[in-house]
Amino acid sequence: MEGNTTRVPYITEREQVPEGGGERYDDIMESRGRISGPFGVLLNSPELAGRVGHLGAYVRFESGLPDSVRELAILTTAREFDCAYEWAAHEPIAREAGVREEAIEVVAERDPLDDLTGTEALVVRYGRHLFRDRAVPDDPFEEAKAEFGVEGVVELTATMGYYSTIACVLNAFEVTPGEGSPKLP
Repeated sequence: MEGNTTRVPYITEREQVPEGGGERYDDIMESRGRISGPFGVLLNSPELAGRVGHLGAYVRFESGLPDSVRELAILTTAREFDCAYEWAAHEPIAREAGVREEAIEVVAERDPLDDLTGTEALVVRYGRHLFRDRAVPDDPFEEAKAEFGVEGVVELTATMGYYSTIACVLNAFEVTPGEGSPKLP
């Protein structure tokens, strides 16, 4: 899915990893099956890549959030950061997870939330506040806590935080999606 150039070396093979970082490469391969996206650049700092990968494996594969909520949160993050790679990677996953086309379109176009279900609107509104205002007002926070519970609102927030880190890495190092990938409008 990656484009051909990034601002730092793009690591895809174990022998490209800086000395002593092979185990981190192996960990990422084991949890994801391949090196792609942010990990190709993060492996220039193997310890950081390993720690980011460990958190990401939990957020993506083990979190208690419903898959559709997690993926809508990721798309909201990708849109707020204008992260083309993150959007391209997660738009098809979101569809597979049951995120409605209408919700994907609202996020992509930054449209009003009127046509979303209550849960969809809550997730998108929460993310928009978090990223645009750098805070979540009491009302949407309490709505999210009521909807997902304390653990769930912590996981929702951390999911958006994790994917904002990933968006920063992808954007800063100019990791781009390959030809034919879903595009941000």
